[in-house]
Amino acid sequence: MKAIVQRVTRASVTVGGEQISSIGRGLCVLLGLSVEDTQKELEHIVRKILNLRVFEDESGKQWSKSVMDQQYEVLCVSQFTLHCILKGNKPDYHMAMPTEQAETFYNSFLEHLRKAYKPEFVKDGKFGAYMQVHIQNDGPVTIELESPLAPIDSKQMFCY
Repeated sequence: MKAIVQRVTRASVTVGGEQISSIGRGLCVLLGLSVEDTQKELEHIVRKILNLRVFEDESGKQWSKSVMDQQYEVLCVSQFTLHCILKGNKPDYHMAMPTEQAETFYNSFLEHLRKAYKPEFVKDGKFGAYMQVHIQNDGPVTIELESPLAPIDSKQMFCY
């Protein structure tokens, strides 16, 4: 699982010329789901997003508060292209989770995020839709998060 997290002053999602979601100050999260992702990766990314210290405190000290500390909003957008592998100049998306499975998994991610924070502060785009994402990056601050993969059994690393 990969997440591109941007600190924003505002962000919104438009589908077919209609704005379907928007936030003020907070985080815009572009989320890519991998074929290898499990519940463990989902929980890890949710924890990281909500506890990422990218905001200043009341005295102006940078990098000391999270989105939860400041009671800011989160806008999530599903983005399978984060799992692109280039074959020459052609993008290949075979590492991205298939659409049928990804929609359920993405909805589970949103549910976990809302349970861990405040449901009314977590917004999202429209899964599978062609979207325009308007991001006013603050700083700019952009952080890439990647979930740790499950530990590899050393016995499986060698072929005999």
